[in-house]
Amino acid sequence: MNPHATCAAVLVAAPASGQGKTTVAAALARLHARQGRRVRVFKCGPDFLDPHWLALASGAPVHSLDLWMNGEADCRARLHEAAATCDLVIVEGVMGLFDGTPSAADLAERFGLAVIAVIDARAMAGTFGALAFGLQNFRPGLPWAGVLANRVGGERHAGMLKEALRDPADWLGGLSRGEAFALPERHLGLVGAGELGDAMARLDAAADALAETPLGQRALDALPQLRFDNPPVPAAPSTPWLAGRTVAVARDAAFSFIYSANLDQLSALGAHLAFFSPLAGDALPACDALWLPGGYPELHAEALSRATALRDALAAHAAAGKPLWAECGGMMSLFDTLVTADGAEHRLWGLLPGRVTMHKRLSGLGPQQLEVGAFTLRGHTFHYSSCETPHPVALRTAKPGAVQAVGTGEAVYVKGAVRASYFHAWFPSSPDATARLFLPDPLEGPHAP
Repeated sequence: MNPHATCAAVLVAAPASGQGKTTVAAALARLHARQGRRVRVFKCGPDFLDPHWLALASGAPVHSLDLWMNGEADCRARLHEAAATCDLVIVEGVMGLFDGTPSAADLAERFGLAVIAVIDARAMAGTFGALAFGLQNFRPGLPWAGVLANRVGGERHAGMLKEALRDPADWLGGLSRGEAFALPERHLGLVGAGELGDAMARLDAAADALAETPLGQRALDALPQLRFDNPPVPAAPSTPWLAGRTVAVARDAAFSFIYSANLDQLSALGAHLAFFSPLAGDALPACDALWLPGGYPELHAEALSRATALRDALAAHAAAGKPLWAECGGMMSLFDTLVTADGAEHRLWGLLPGRVTMHKRLSGLGPQQLEVGAFTLRGHTFHYSSCETPHPVALRTAKPGAVQAVGTGEAVYVKGAVRASYFHAWFPSSPDATARLFLPDPLEGPHAP
């Protein structure tokens, strides 16, 4: 235990998505974790997929840090708790270093996190130095640790990249192009670590490669050391609105978009969590409420369409007036029909009328908030499908701080005790609003749980 909440801490960022941030962050975490050090990794911004790899690499839960979605106090409390119990904190950035509001750079500045810039150096020489200089100096005073080249062609290429830097001390090394530690992707991002039998072998290969670089050879006490203080006003404990209630949670490859912080919040509200796998043919557990998280129902549509016993159990659950909250992929599974990218139609669970169709381009992306009675629940949206339904829209989400046109924002459908939306909620942003999702009270209305 570190009583002063001080430890080595860095933020792994890049000039754009696809540069290799997750590979480097995971490799750094795995390298130190297998040497017996206690490592905690966080992901800047909302993300379900990168944390799978980061958690496997570090051996610890991975939470999101977002100055808007979490709020500064929540971010500060999570960093303080991690620093008090571990040797190294790694935060993986989101998109490019300065992309988004708030950005990874905003987080680095707010908490003093020194930036390790990862740059895909393929087909690049002197421009590597210009990119590194721009990332370091675009915003004066940005904490800086150095730059690491990714997908380097060889020793000669690495030498050219190092020479391009104005300050040789900024050079943290280069990683070669290596299939052994490539992290595969699909339309929503990285393939989940749990879906690959060789996931740990890939992480070990990445850690081995990083161990040959100046970054990998740097002693822990030579990395930037930071002290994280608790927020001046501690968060009030959650009122146990769900005490004595069991919340069933679908969790498998089709329903895998689950923030561990959301599970923690449900437990803090007093709920007992009962997990089940629709893909494995599990029966719906005895429960008072149900959560169908997002995920990849489109990749498992045929199997889900055959889950007729579960479909009937869900219908009985809803008919009994028991709450059901379905997010994104969970909502997709509740419609009559899902049309996959190849045009195939699959009959699904029919709790909501209409059809969902997959597209090749994003249909929704970005931060969103939902007014639930007197409370505001923050989160985001990210989906490649759209739905057509005659069912009326009960509520709509809104972009943060925006006055938006009528009919925009993500729809929230309410049908009896069923509440469903493309909106992914960050439960800790409003425990009271979260409780409303899992209680039988009407979702609309100003009263508290």
